[in-house]
Parts: sequence; C-alpha cells; structure tokens
Amino acid sequence: MLLTVNIGNSNIRFGLFDNNINNMKCFKSWIIKSNLKKSLYKYIFLIKNTYIKHKISLQLIKNIVIGSVVPFLTNIFIKSLYKIHKIYPTIVNRYSISSVYHNSNQLGVDLYANAIAGYELYKEKNILIIDIGTALSFTCVGKKGFLKGIIIAPGVKTSLLSLISNTSLLSNVKLKKPFNILGNNTETCIQSGIIYGYLSMIEGLINKINKELNTNCFVIATGGLSHIYSSLTKMIHFYDKLHTIRGLKFLFHFNK
Repeated sequence: MLLTVNIGNSNIRFGLFDNNINNMKCFKSWIIKSNLKKSLYKYIFLIKNTYIKHKISLQLIKNIVIGSVVPFLTNIFIKSLYKIHKIYPTIVNRYSISSVYHNSNQLGVDLYANAIAGYELYKEKNILIIDIGTALSFTCVGKKGFLKGIIIAPGVKTSLLSLISNTSLLSNVKLKKPFNILGNNTETCIQSGIIYGYLSMIEGLINKINKELNTNCFVIATGGLSHIYSSLTKMIHFYDKLHTIRGLKFLFHFNK
C-alpha cells in the first residue's frame, strides 16, 4: 500500500491508499500535531503507536510519499519513516511532474496537490478548491490543467486565537455555529463573527472569482474546518477532508 504524508504547520495528515493509480479510496487516515520540538525518536515512537492504534501492519506499506510545507519536519520524517520501514520516501514539491501547469516558484505543495486532485478528479470543469486550515486558501485550476491563480487569507483558527490572545478579558471560545447571527454574550458574538464572517468571505470570493473568470467554478472544500462551512452554504459543491492527500497520491504516481 501507499502511505501519504501531508506535513502542515498545524497538523500532519497520514493516508493509506492502494498502490493502484485508478483507486483513490483512502482506507485509513489520521492526524498528529506538528511539533518542531519533538525529536526524531519521539516521532518514531508516535508513528509506531498510531500504527498500533489503527491496526496497520508495517509490511502492508510498500511506498511512501511526503508533501511538506515545513522543511525541518520533512527531514525528520524522511529519517523516521526510513528507520521504521526501510523505505526512502518520495518527496514531492512544486517542481514535481504532474498534469497541472503553473509558473510559480513559491507554490506550496499542499496547494499544488489540491490543484492536481481537483483537475484529475473533475476534468472538463473549472475547479476551485477552498482549503480551510491554518490559512484560508482558494486554488483555481482551469479545464485544461492551467493553474489560474490562488488567494490566501489568515485561517479561521489563526484569527480566533489572535483575537483571544491579544484580549485579556476573553477566554477560550468554542468554534461552532451560533443559533443567531447577532450574539447576546461574548462567546456567541465571537462565534458569529468567526463563523458568519468567514462564510461571507468565502461566498463573496467565490462570486468574485466566478465573475472574473466569467464562469461558475465547481467548488470543493477541504481542510480541518471545511466541514463547518460546507454545511452552511450551497456555493460549496463537494466536501472532501482528504482532498490534499489524494493529490499527493496523484503526485506519487506521476513521479515514481
């Protein structure tokens, strides 16, 4: 089987796939927190424990692909996964071969993977992938596989934590949809601003992108908080929390 590893600033998502390029079903997926302070051996211990928890046999994994936006952790995971599996992972990045064309020397591999999965899974459409994670990103790829452009804004949790950490009288606020738009206490006021404020940004930017391209994009939502926002609007057509690691699987097959 193929182990995909998407190393982000907040979380590291693993996915276990069949090695067949035509099978995009993810059999198991799990996340661990990104932590620059953890040592190589702590990560080895943590990864082995997740295998035990999810009942994954080491012998099942024959290939590994890593996409990372955290260079320090890339090196840690290359070493830790080699020590566990005796397999050198395939490292993919913005320069890796794929069916999507771009001219950027700054493109994050997560956004690249999003574009590839969108194009490969939904060809003949203009695709817009909204990744609601540490950052809020919009990645648009055209019918012929050309990357049309990207928007990046501060993430939902990033904004919420910034607000709370810089305001002494505010405590932790649960990130959930309030019953009303207008809040009647501190928690519901902030919840409304974060949930409905970001929802308005998402819907507004979808409209502006469609207007600029003179088309209606097929919109996919992914990322850690995408389940909240995809349920609140009809402008998101499909929700797939594993979209990015599907893109890493495509990148592995293009570059093996």
